[in-house]
Amino acid sequence: MALVTSENRGLRLGARYAVLVLVAIIFIFPLLFMAMSSLKPDNQLLLDTSSLRAFLPVGEISLDNYKDAFERAPIGVFVFNSVLITGLTVVLTLLVCSLAAFSFVFLDWKGRDVIFSIILATLIIPYETIFIPLLLMASQLPWISTEGLEFGWLNSYRVQIIPFIADGLSVFLFVQYFKDLPRELIEASRVEGASWWFIYRKVVLPLSGPVIATAAILKFLFMYNQYLWPLMVVQAEEIRPVMVGLGYFTDQLNVPWGEVMAYLTIITVPVLAFYLSLQRAFIASVASTGVKG
Repeated sequence: MALVTSENRGLRLGARYAVLVLVAIIFIFPLLFMAMSSLKPDNQLLLDTSSLRAFLPVGEISLDNYKDAFERAPIGVFVFNSVLITGLTVVLTLLVCSLAAFSFVFLDWKGRDVIFSIILATLIIPYETIFIPLLLMASQLPWISTEGLEFGWLNSYRVQIIPFIADGLSVFLFVQYFKDLPRELIEASRVEGASWWFIYRKVVLPLSGPVIATAAILKFLFMYNQYLWPLMVVQAEEIRPVMVGLGYFTDQLNVPWGEVMAYLTIITVPVLAFYLSLQRAFIASVASTGVKG
């Protein structure tokens, strides 16, 4: 019986790993196709799409598409803008939304449940439905700069960051996670005389690695893939993000597919780097938390 049980466990484990490997291959194939296609001329790229050669570095392989892509568009500027805009938005969103969730869960104040319900209600409103009113508002809002008071946020970094800091989904994720934290830790800290700010920084945040990583990844993907809003509010090339930069390759009859694939490969690198770094942090935080309620 022990041998049968051991064999069954081995078979189940093997089947589970086989399924995971299959899923990983399915997700890797598009990235592999994109990377391999970026190394091929257009005629070979289109010809190889009908076979497995599309996923292999065969044929006329070169870096010409990358060189041509950099000559066609200021890719470095676009990537820098997207990383800057996305990074600042993610950091500010995590700070603001975690503080809001902390107040909803651990503080008792009048109107708390009503405000939280209103925040949840915003989740059913698509961003596209508020873009026009938001655009009209952003074109008239004041801003204090080095040159003094000015009106209008268009053609700036702030118009791409500030409207997306407050995020109902992130607040909801933090609230649900904070509710599962042991109340004894908070009560013990209060008995010891700790302030709410100290509890937030030294007690709650160190235990919130998984939800921080989850909220950061979701926000990063949303902001990095922004297209419609930057297209509406930004005309200056020097502050355009990567998705708007795709227009440099598609605004013509003959699309240079090799350059498009090279461009997509370049702009995918920050996404993969961000995800892999947070995945390690997520696993480490889960392994080290070990809190019991």
